[in-house]
Amino acid sequence: MTETRHASLVLHPVESEGEHIDLLKRRQIIRRTQIAAVAVLLLLALGAGRTVVGRLANAKALEATTADNARQYVKVASPRQAQKGQLLTLPGTLQGYVQVPIAARSSGYLKRWTQDIGARVAKGAVLAEIESPEIDQQLSQAVAARDQAASSLALARSTAERWEGLRKQDVVSQQDLDEKRSAVQQQQANLAAAQANEQRLRQLVDFKRVSAPFAGVVTRRNVDVGDLIDPSKPLFTLAQTDPLRVYVNVPQSYSQLVKPGQAVNVMQAELRGQRFQGQVVRSSGAIDTATRTLQVEVALPNKEGKLMPGAFVQVELPLQASAALLVPTNTLLFRSEGSLVATVDAQGLVALKRVAVGRNFGVDVEVLDGVSLKDRLVLNPPDWLSSGLTVVVAPAAVASAASAASGAK
Repeated sequence: MTETRHASLVLHPVESEGEHIDLLKRRQIIRRTQIAAVAVLLLLALGAGRTVVGRLANAKALEATTADNARQYVKVASPRQAQKGQLLTLPGTLQGYVQVPIAARSSGYLKRWTQDIGARVAKGAVLAEIESPEIDQQLSQAVAARDQAASSLALARSTAERWEGLRKQDVVSQQDLDEKRSAVQQQQANLAAAQANEQRLRQLVDFKRVSAPFAGVVTRRNVDVGDLIDPSKPLFTLAQTDPLRVYVNVPQSYSQLVKPGQAVNVMQAELRGQRFQGQVVRSSGAIDTATRTLQVEVALPNKEGKLMPGAFVQVELPLQASAALLVPTNTLLFRSEGSLVATVDAQGLVALKRVAVGRNFGVDVEVLDGVSLKDRLVLNPPDWLSSGLTVVVAPAAVASAASAASGAK
């Protein structure tokens, strides 16, 4: 069949072999194009789905974060009972247990002194001798007056005895005999007065020897040989250095915690690393209105003599534990109505409570009234915190991490 015949029958002529190959190639290209388009559409669909899913997840995360940020997290702490008392350090001055100025009872001139400053003397040791010729003369006169009174008494007695015999013979009257008896009594009184005067002067003579009233150390000598002695002027100062006394002034807020018998530690800056054990022996029992302090006396053994009277020392007083509760200092709120703390109940509800604050120990502070051991107190409460707000108590791990972060800053 010719090509014209084919054309009249609306029939395509048979393609040649080259045309057939081109047709196959075009079909392959179209198929690949369709596959690529489908793949691109799938990728776009996947991308769109991923974007939608991501946006939904981000929305949920944002919602959760917003809700979480809307919560107010707080850290809490509970009041606690003090396990031991506070160690109170106060200044003090060492004094001799007995420290007195020694003066002379009799006047005169200093003949000699036997002990100088720093000398350790025993009780009764002679410190100085005084020369007083006036007292010696007065003593001699008193001895003579005593002998004279004794002679007069002897004469009065013998006379009275003779008159007793005469009265028995009725030679003298009873009146005369009574007078002789009265004379005897007068002479007895005169003798007693003379003896008392002699004893007084002998004691004054004994006072010419100045002796130590107790064992101690001579801390001061105020006279030298030849000085005119004035009884009102001290010759020596004597101090007993074992034991020593320490007087400390305890503030009124701690006065109820100091009791006799408490052990204390005494330290001196020059004796580094050494602590001396003492004991509270007594207190004044009254608050000084000028300083609002209680004077406390501490007895301090000093057998080795390392401590010297007059030295400045530090006294550590271990105070008894108080019945008041301790809370961290950073739980307090100071407002116009007074000192407050913020408590959190089991439902997270905040309540502000007014408290009575006692002693401040730095990290902790005493609370005398207003809280109990079961309360949970907000740490570092913000100024806007008020009663009725709801908060969330941060877990211990979160609170520790936050504390560590704040400490690192």
